Amino acid sequence: MKSYDTTIARRGAGLAEKKEKTSRRRMSRQTRENIFGYLFISPWIIGFLGLTLGPLLFSLFASFTDYNITSRMNFIGLDNFKRMFTIDDLFKTSLWNTLYYVLFSVPLTTAGAIFLSVLLNQKVRGMKFFRTLYYLPAILSGVAVYFLWMQLLSPSTGLVNTFLAWIGIEGPAWLFDPEWTKPALLLMKMWSVGGGMLLYLASLQGVSASLYEAADLDGAGVMQKFFYITLPMISPIIFFDVLTSTIGAFQIFQEAYVMTENGSGGPGNSLLFYNLHMWNNAFEVFDMGYASAMAWLLFIVVMVLTIINMKLGKKWVHYEGGDNK
Repeated sequence: MKSYDTTIARRGAGLAEKKEKTSRRRMSRQTRENIFGYLFISPWIIGFLGLTLGPLLFSLFASFTDYNITSRMNFIGLDNFKRMFTIDDLFKTSLWNTLYYVLFSVPLTTAGAIFLSVLLNQKVRGMKFFRTLYYLPAILSGVAVYFLWMQLLSPSTGLVNTFLAWIGIEGPAWLFDPEWTKPALLLMKMWSVGGGMLLYLASLQGVSASLYEAADLDGAGVMQKFFYITLPMISPIIFFDVLTSTIGAFQIFQEAYVMTENGSGGPGNSLLFYNLHMWNNAFEVFDMGYASAMAWLLFIVVMVLTIINMKLGKKWVHYEGGDNK
């Protein structure tokens, strides 16, 4: 009996030793795979640390200093942030101009893209041509488009005012009138809703036809099917579009920089958007500390609005799986 028990114990010890060796091999293989994985993503990690995280932390520190690139960074605490709300009148103007643009451009472009996508989702001959036609403005170069619209919105020779004159309307001065500069940019923005239209069109083609057939059997009208079937089924795309459009609208810069003389912000500072004012402080007067503070304030505002949108999205965004998280 003792020899039998000893044999069993030795076999058990051998099996345990084999399992331990196998486990070590697996661990070493997993370690090698991890090492290779980190080597493959190391360019991104180096780029993120050196080109994103590093400058991000530097700008955060610079926002609490008096810094103009060539001078020594002097720590001044919250003085840059106090200056925004108490001394810099152009800060309030730029913030108002940006909020105006966000409040009008996001709803208008979203509604316009949805409207176009519904029209272009119809089964009509030649629809591919119209889809291409409406999408083309979204792929044109930004600066070239701005110069094109500067010609179109010319008060005396522009095609927009010429067309309005044909129907008996006297066109405004557009980019030369402080009351019409921002509506001019909104008009230009509406011209390029083809990118959002393409997203909604793809989403519409994924809506099951059986839902509309069931609605027809229940006697639902066109508007009822649109509000109770179409909109809920494409609500995730609407949510995504609103979220990204809001972030993008807060970052408006190129239009005002290119379409106003020397990036001045247009007549009466009507096109002095937040990013343009921040650019002027950073690269015109080289007040990098103040510009960094403005950048971080914009980051906080956009982050707060994004969180609010994420919270509100749970109440109206419909997912096919029934989970609104």
